[in-house]
Amino acid sequence: MVATDAPLLPHQLKRLATRVSLGIGRQGGFGGNGSGDIFIAFSTANPGTWSSDSMTSLRMLTNDRISPLFQATAQATEAAITNALLAAETTTGANDLRVYAMPVDRMLAAMRKYGRIK
Repeated sequence: MVATDAPLLPHQLKRLATRVSLGIGRQGGFGGNGSGDIFIAFSTANPGTWSSDSMTSLRMLTNDRISPLFQATAQATEAAITNALLAAETTTGANDLRVYAMPVDRMLAAMRKYGRIK
């Protein structure tokens, strides 16, 4: 889910949502058959445009200014995945199946080694 306060129109939000897959790809995901990837984007800009008035005014970002938002969306997706991995805890589920937490020190070392962080 991508949330922004940038004044974007529905077709621009759809374009923004597609950039989530770039962030997933940069983290190693490839969108396999069972992945169920669904992305949605919304904007909190232009409050009151859904009023019952017959006419309303709104603001929008022009398409030639939207690229930084695309980049930010991919970067935020990468950061969200990294944060989820680092926050995960070892858990035990059905039939005593145990999934271990990511060793934070090893993950950070690997990220430094491959230039993903400084």
